Amino acid sequence: MKIIDKTPLHDEKGQLSLIGQIQGRLKYGLSWPAELEAQKQVIAQLDRVLEKSFVLIRNLTLPGSEIIIPIILVGVGGITVIHVTVVKGQIEAKGDQWIIDGKPAPINMLNRASRYARAVEVYMQRQGMSLQNSSVEPVLIAANPGAHIESTRPTVRVVMSDAIKQFANSLLQASPVFRSDLVFSMSERIVDPHSMPPATSPQAAQEPAARARAIFNASEQSDSMENSDLGFSFDENAEGTQDTPRPVRNGQPRRVQAPQKKKILGMTTMQLSILAVLLLCQTCIVIGAGLFLLNQ
Repeated sequence: MKIIDKTPLHDEKGQLSLIGQIQGRLKYGLSWPAELEAQKQVIAQLDRVLEKSFVLIRNLTLPGSEIIIPIILVGVGGITVIHVTVVKGQIEAKGDQWIIDGKPAPINMLNRASRYARAVEVYMQRQGMSLQNSSVEPVLIAANPGAHIESTRPTVRVVMSDAIKQFANSLLQASPVFRSDLVFSMSERIVDPHSMPPATSPQAAQEPAARARAIFNASEQSDSMENSDLGFSFDENAEGTQDTPRPVRNGQPRRVQAPQKKKILGMTTMQLSILAVLLLCQTCIVIGAGLFLLNQ
């Protein structure tokens, strides 16, 4: 299996430094380093089963947007978007409900995985990439062995940690959708859309990533996904950070979004302040430890 790693904040060796961990937690959420480690474990298991005809794209930021897709798996059997979660406990996945220890979870992982897949699907369509009458399949993998999931017709395929190998085998046995020679070229176009020919119509000329982002932010149902539900895709400290208008429903006028706060190095002033405080504390600890050793 070919792996294309686009994880942000990684160093030249593909590792996440201490500074990178702090930046990642501030920008993408406190659980981000744990999710990256869980991704590695899942990818290693998939790599042991899947053949060279598969391409796995990890943590790709859709060009022109802030949406990071955890895993895009491209094979002759189709395209699968995988979201790896580290949640644990007694979990119920009933329809579109995600319940942990008897209570609706603050973040619905089923909806999140579904929106990732929908964003990729719309993005590919706007890039002119044919899905051969298929759709992008969302999959949620619970990597933590402490997650005990009871599934009742969930809207998203749910895979527990002890069933990853079976899941990979099912991908191998899937009916072909794409020719094998298209898998690599399609993967390259997903990662680098600039290779596509110029758009020939006003509709095709519209920004594909913005379209995907609109689908990701706006629910097809009556409710909508807020920034707090995304967890790491958008700035949670600013109001109205979504620059894509939401659809007008029931004739109601859409609300005007507040202007997006200026960012430095991809972070807001508040995030930079927290990072500075953490670095100062770390420096004080290192200096204190050095002085202690010198006085021994």
